[in-house]
Amino acid sequence: MGRSGILCAGAWCVDRNLQVGHWPQEETVSTIQAVTDFGGCPGHNMSSALKRLGAPFPVSAQGLVGEDEFGHLLFRICDELGIERAALEMRSGVATSFTYAITAKDTGKRTFFHQPGALAVQQPQDFDFTRSTARIVHLGLCGLMPKLDGPWQDEVSGWVAVLKKARAAGLKPNMEMVSVEPERVRAAGLPMLGHLDTLIINDYEAGALAEIPTLNGTMTDAAACRAAAEKLMAISSLSMIAIHFPAGGVALARDGTVAEHPSVNVPRSEIIGSNGAGDCFAAGMLFGHHEGWPLLQSLKLAHASAAMSLRSPSTTAAVAPWQECLETAGRWGWR
Repeated sequence: MGRSGILCAGAWCVDRNLQVGHWPQEETVSTIQAVTDFGGCPGHNMSSALKRLGAPFPVSAQGLVGEDEFGHLLFRICDELGIERAALEMRSGVATSFTYAITAKDTGKRTFFHQPGALAVQQPQDFDFTRSTARIVHLGLCGLMPKLDGPWQDEVSGWVAVLKKARAAGLKPNMEMVSVEPERVRAAGLPMLGHLDTLIINDYEAGALAEIPTLNGTMTDAAACRAAAEKLMAISSLSMIAIHFPAGGVALARDGTVAEHPSVNVPRSEIIGSNGAGDCFAAGMLFGHHEGWPLLQSLKLAHASAAMSLRSPSTTAAVAPWQECLETAGRWGWR
C-alpha cells in the first residue's frame, strides 16, 4: 500500500489578535476592545487549510507546543478539524510560541510582538518521521528557528539534518520560507535545495534565493519570477516549484511543464485580513500536487484558496471546500 497524506511538521504557534481604540504613547493607556485567538505558523496553517479545502487524504501534525493555554488551543483545533496529532508534542516547561497582533481601530495599522517559545528550542532530534505514512511533509519558518537555522553536528544546518531524516523515512519534503533579509534567505534556503521535493515561495523569497531582482519597488516583475523559478529548478532536485505574488503566480515541473495564472480579483468588500494568505496558496498547491492534478489546475486552486482566506482576520477560517473556492474565484473573476 502506497503512502498517502501530508504531514505538517515544525512550527506551530498561536496568533492573539487584539483590537485597541488607538495606539498609545508610552506610559499612557488604550482600551482593548476585542481579543480573538487563532492558530498560526506553517504547521497549523497548512494542516487547517487542507482540512477546510476538504482534503480526501490524511492530514497530520508534528511539532512542539507548551503545556499551556495556547498549546491546548492548538490541540483543540486539531481535534475539531480532524487533524491527526499523535506526533504534536505538548512539553512541560516550554511555552507555546505566540504573537500578539495589535490593531489600532482609528488607523487600521497593526503592530506585532512575538514570543518564540518552543520555536527557539526545537531541534532536529525533536523530529521523528519513522512512524509516518504520509507522502509529503510540509516544513516551514526557516530563518526564525535558531536551533534549526544554525549548523548542526556535521550538517550545514539543523534544517538539512531534518530534511535528510524525512527523505530517509520515505517522505517528500516541501519547505515554506520567511521574507527576512536576502542574505538570510539565501543562507537558510540554498543548502536545502538538494533535499527538497517541492518549494512554494513568494516573489521576494524567490528573488533572494535566485539573486534575480523580482521586485521593482512594490511591483512584481512576473517574467523575473519565472526566470527565478527556472534558475532554482536548474540548481536543485525539485520536482515542482511555485512562486506567488499579488497579481498572479508561476509554477514549473521537472518534466518542463510551465503554468502561469493571474490571481483572483477579490472584491474589496470581501477583504478583512491577509494574514496566512501565502500559507493558503501553498495548501491549494500541495492539495493539487498530492492528487496528481495538472499543474495549471493546482495553481488556480492555490490562488482561489488564498483569495477565500482574505475574508477573515484568522489565517485559514474562511477557506472553503475546494469546489467552492474555485466556483467563487470564477464568479469574482481573475485579474
